[in-house]
Amino acid sequence: MLSEKEKLDALAILGIDLSRVQDLDIMMERILTEARRFANADAGSIYIRENDFLRFTYTQNDTLQQRLADGEKLIYSTFELPIDEKSIAGYVAATGKLLNLPDVYAIDPACPYHFSKEFDKKTHYGTRSVLTIPLKNHNENIIGILQIINAQDEAQNVIAFSANDEKMMLHFASIAAVALERAQMIRAILLRMIRMAEMRDPKETGAHVNRVGGYAVEIYEKWAKRRNISQQEADKHRDMLRMAAMLHDVGKIAISDLILKKPGRFDEEEYEIMKQHTVLGAKLFSDRQSDFDEAAAQVALNHHERWDGNGYPGHVDAQSGKTLKGFEKPDGRPKGKKKEEIPLYGRIVALADVYDALSSVRVYKAAWDESKVLGVIESESGRHFDPELVEIFFTSLDILRAVQCRYRDAD
Repeated sequence: MLSEKEKLDALAILGIDLSRVQDLDIMMERILTEARRFANADAGSIYIRENDFLRFTYTQNDTLQQRLADGEKLIYSTFELPIDEKSIAGYVAATGKLLNLPDVYAIDPACPYHFSKEFDKKTHYGTRSVLTIPLKNHNENIIGILQIINAQDEAQNVIAFSANDEKMMLHFASIAAVALERAQMIRAILLRMIRMAEMRDPKETGAHVNRVGGYAVEIYEKWAKRRNISQQEADKHRDMLRMAAMLHDVGKIAISDLILKKPGRFDEEEYEIMKQHTVLGAKLFSDRQSDFDEAAAQVALNHHERWDGNGYPGHVDAQSGKTLKGFEKPDGRPKGKKKEEIPLYGRIVALADVYDALSSVRVYKAAWDESKVLGVIESESGRHFDPELVEIFFTSLDILRAVQCRYRDAD
């Protein structure tokens, strides 16, 4: 539990800490974690504003988390709330005013808003004190809602949020909103790049790349935990990987429509041209100014490599696409990278991308039944995919399904 001095000191460096996070989803997780730490809150949620609705986007709950086995994650359904005065979050979004409720089960019936008890009934959780704060940008427009639940004293008894908590969290929210808006801008830029690719290749949708990014992060998290990688280091990699995974096929923008949009199978020459999207994608990040550029190039270049060495583009120079000396096949083409020669990010995105491609509708196929998809993933362990990552994949199915539901394709 932070002292008042520790809270003030933490506020002073909060903006710097949040500036290191680039990805929107990971930003929301970090904001919520820090908000709960500031107020010693057991749970909390973030809602993002989308026009006249609030989208329930991210949530945490220590009490419910403790009921799960080690390594498991809480899974919540994504839903929307109208911005009106009927719900607590909707009321705060509509009025722009902080709302501090000592006991949501004792709300005055005269109040326009009410507390829905369905979640508590379903999970056997006891929501009591709730502090709901608007997240406003520099123009005072509300971009989201931060809600923290069940303040705790040092003995972990649930107490009301104090007036000092209100003051502290308003300062916190002003810093967090700046960081959140920046992360939203970065996500929008990435999605615009992807929409450019989508104009060329209808398979490259925003939903598809968000799913691939989400799957990749979940797989990486468990991989990192197995190796006792520090949370700070893991967070850094999660941030880069999620954004890099979203751009895995961005090199397709440089492939001719005659090939990219061909309805039938490629002939050998066309397939060789198509495979160049990996090198072309990596070239987009050749002027590397950050760790993200390195991660994005790594993913673009390596996400079609195979664990058994039969993938592409193989051992090539990322700038020229030419075969590296000493890695030539008898016909002069490059040998494929195999096993740990393939960078980790490439191995992860290879699995995430195939899982999503098989699970999704394409212009040339219907979505496969899940049992068939999982059968292919299992059979390709040690051939197409890193066996350890496949093992992690199967222990993560519940959360991967939740990612899939969150980023559904548009009807």
